[in-house]
Amino acid sequence: MGEVVVADYASMGKIGVWTGLRQWPDDPSARKEAGAELESLGFASLWIGGSSGQFPVIDDVLGATSPLVAATGIIQIWANPARAVAAEHHRLTTKHPGRFLLGLGVGHAPAVEAAGQKYERPLDKLTSYLDELDAAEHPVPSSERVIAALRPKALAVAATRAAGAHPYNVSPEHTAKARVLLGPSALLIPEQKVFIDADASTSRDVARQAMARYLELPNYVNNLRELGFDDDDFADGGSDRFLDTMVVWGSATTIAMRVRAHLDAGANQVVVQLLSATEGGDLPRAGWRQAAEMLLG
Repeated sequence: MGEVVVADYASMGKIGVWTGLRQWPDDPSARKEAGAELESLGFASLWIGGSSGQFPVIDDVLGATSPLVAATGIIQIWANPARAVAAEHHRLTTKHPGRFLLGLGVGHAPAVEAAGQKYERPLDKLTSYLDELDAAEHPVPSSERVIAALRPKALAVAATRAAGAHPYNVSPEHTAKARVLLGPSALLIPEQKVFIDADASTSRDVARQAMARYLELPNYVNNLRELGFDDDDFADGGSDRFLDTMVVWGSATTIAMRVRAHLDAGANQVVVQLLSATEGGDLPRAGWRQAAEMLLG
């Protein structure tokens, strides 16, 4: 047997990239080429969002790179049986030791209920799911999983049952609060949306488009209220204050300062999601190159 590789995600670098699963091409060779470019630019990790279906893309990207770490951001626990997820984790970590991080989350009531399930007691569902991962034929170590935690109770689960937390749609203020709740040793890897443009009107239009779906999801809205936003901030697609907090835009200095603010607030790593002026679309590879110049020097 080969040497067992113990993952050390705390030292995997300060800046990663977050993408949506739908942005990735179907062609495995195209996925590999994109992953290789991302790594060559100097980014430390790749996070692929969605509820399900990320594992084949991650396998292709990891097969074309080294030492890039890939993660799910997130696997939704209602839609993905724990036994199957544990098996995929085992397959990927055996094939790519120390380079896969499993991000898990409870998702959102509208999607869960649209799939025919009842969104009840989500934290109880999360803890029982983690129990199932622990009891699987090939258990998922707590050191190789993170929780998409936003509020105190979920952050407590992330601190005790996982390596840490991957908060989405948050500000540096949330990062500071999360660090206190998680304690000093847990991983904290927030996502930050970025639009590279200096025009306020264009940038806020893109931010408004990007944030519209999240303003319909109670989990996010409740967390945003705890960060000091209110109904006036959510009206008409979002106030300037709200949009500028959730999506950083402007000069290279402004964007770099926002990422630094998360790191200064206690993040181990920040994963940037590059937005474009068109909804959806392909991977923002030109944006990756610009962001690398701004953030990685």
